[in-house]
Amino acid sequence: MNLEMFFQKYPKVALAFSGGVDSAYLLYAALQSGAQVRAYYVKSAFQPQFELDDARRLAEQCHADLCVLELDVLADSQVTANPANRCYYCKKRIFTAIQEAARRDGFSVLLDGTNASDDAGDRPGMRALTELDVRSPLRECGLTKEEIRRLSKEAGLFTWNKPAYACLATRIPSGTVITAGALWTTETAENFLFSLGFTDFRIRMTGKTAKIQLPENQLERAIAQRKEIVGELKKYYDAVVLDLEVRG
Repeated sequence: MNLEMFFQKYPKVALAFSGGVDSAYLLYAALQSGAQVRAYYVKSAFQPQFELDDARRLAEQCHADLCVLELDVLADSQVTANPANRCYYCKKRIFTAIQEAARRDGFSVLLDGTNASDDAGDRPGMRALTELDVRSPLRECGLTKEEIRRLSKEAGLFTWNKPAYACLATRIPSGTVITAGALWTTETAENFLFSLGFTDFRIRMTGKTAKIQLPENQLERAIAQRKEIVGELKKYYDAVVLDLEVRG
């Protein structure tokens, strides 16, 4: 089965939309196939502002119907307790909210952007999607991340080379309670590194220490800008360290 065949079978769908590579291409493919599709973006404390900006930009580029839902994930104690399977509780809450909104809007089939490269065994949130009967056409049609990037580039989507970005909650170690303050600190610190031109990085919070994880080709530049980086980040953390086990 390919995506065109999928959307022939399911011509009216709702899409959990993040503004990332996968859901962006899935939205484009649904529209190209002539499907009636409505994209739902959930705005919460776990998503930085640039993700919503990208979602809106992509929806505008594709002339897609986009609905932004506000959700207080910090109101769920199972999420804020930050257990090892926090992603399960978070996904369940987010996708339940999307599913309820979609059904009110007349959409009974909900999709997400999971692709064939994603390891289901390493993603607690996948269980929540299964329980809610969320369909993953990219995965079902065997499309890998590499193929999705290639197809997105051919389609002219600006997301084709967008780095993977996990939510802000992933910067806080399991077992450490997630607070609005910790999420704000993380987003502010990462926005600063973005402003310096760094990409595809993470700033992990370990106690009151910022641990910066960068791709190998950006390490030298980080060291060259050490004083500037440390000076800014120490406004929010007691210490700043560079992780030499680089991001792949």
